[in-house]
Amino acid sequence: MNIHIVQKGDTLWALSRKYGVSLNRIVEVNQLPYPNILLLGQALVIPTVATTHVVSSGESLWLISRRYNTTIQAIVEANNLTNINLIHVGQVLSIPSAAKPIKEVLAYIADLDRLGSTAQSIVQNLGGYLTYLCPASYEVRSDGSLINLEDQALISRAISEDILPCMVITNFLNKKVSTEIGHAILQNSAAQDILIENVLTTMNSKGYKGLQVNFETLLPEDRDAFNRFLEKVSSRLHSQGLFVSSALAPKVSATQKGLQYEAHDYAAHGKLMDFIVLMTYEWGWVGGPPSANSPISKIKEVLNYAVTEIPRQKIMMGTLFYARDWTLPYVQGSTYAKTMSSQDAVVLAVRYRTSIQYDNLAQSPFFRYKDEQGRGHEVWFEDARSAKAKLNLVNEYNLRGVAHWEIGTAFPQIWPVQEDTFQAKILG
Repeated sequence: MNIHIVQKGDTLWALSRKYGVSLNRIVEVNQLPYPNILLLGQALVIPTVATTHVVSSGESLWLISRRYNTTIQAIVEANNLTNINLIHVGQVLSIPSAAKPIKEVLAYIADLDRLGSTAQSIVQNLGGYLTYLCPASYEVRSDGSLINLEDQALISRAISEDILPCMVITNFLNKKVSTEIGHAILQNSAAQDILIENVLTTMNSKGYKGLQVNFETLLPEDRDAFNRFLEKVSSRLHSQGLFVSSALAPKVSATQKGLQYEAHDYAAHGKLMDFIVLMTYEWGWVGGPPSANSPISKIKEVLNYAVTEIPRQKIMMGTLFYARDWTLPYVQGSTYAKTMSSQDAVVLAVRYRTSIQYDNLAQSPFFRYKDEQGRGHEVWFEDARSAKAKLNLVNEYNLRGVAHWEIGTAFPQIWPVQEDTFQAKILG
């Protein structure tokens, strides 16, 4: 895979000639909405043609494997060879790419009511890219009851694609976080017992293989109670062979203040959970000024702290797929960004014939345009470059994997970029 940044004079025809890839393949991989229109600064994924090697006199598989930084066994398997000593001059061998690290990939999928059967199609098309699927989400009530999700067909589809379904419980009320519900559960042992029984009943009846606890904006005084609740949950689920995870706010220190952070004890979660999702995004929030949603510098700050408290092989770094469009000028308290998919952002840029810029510090693309009313806009989104920069961190920090929010808004470039960075499998 190559990432090509569109320059003045570039056309798809010229790019297909340059890289030796068909024009239609470039359109397909990037799902270009208007193939005849390329924007200056636009990032395009260019799939590479498979490498082949013509055997010369005196060559052995060992020499060929050294030349291409691969292994003899990989070449044998790629070419269905039965005898490693029987290769002949002029034989054409397919050379597999160098082995990539194995990582786990978790993906959330939300708005099941809106997606309907489309959710199953999305999962079916992503079978080779995912390890876990997390339908979002089961809302917890103060008495330990759960608001049901219509997710049975989706779970069955995930299992058929060898994706492990993971149940998510949240202290949400009508899709908005509720500090009060979180407090009520964490301070009531009887309600916790009811909740755990309801969780186990749901998991066993629907086929869930694990649980994720996503309790957000908890009271600081609920920190120890949250840890005790997770200890109780993990003990019960582990006894039945089920895995347990949690989702945590992006902290940069143990003493970080704020309702989002204080009750999230990284060290305790690192001991109790099988893995942890760090929600390393939402810096460019809808009510804030125009900015990158998940700047690389901020993610690194979180990871630098997280690895001191949580084993690296338990950390799943969070990513997101959507874009945000701010109407200018930004006025605090009255300007709120519109959220859309990153693919829709590209369509918007094409509509207004604007160029794409790239913030090298944040490692994020953005563009500006004027609408029909003459109002200025600034849009921050994700593309192949920003995705590659983030996914590289998973390898750089030797993390367990990545957690995508959320695949209903995924942009097409993410999957070839992910495939180029690591393999999505269950870790042994």
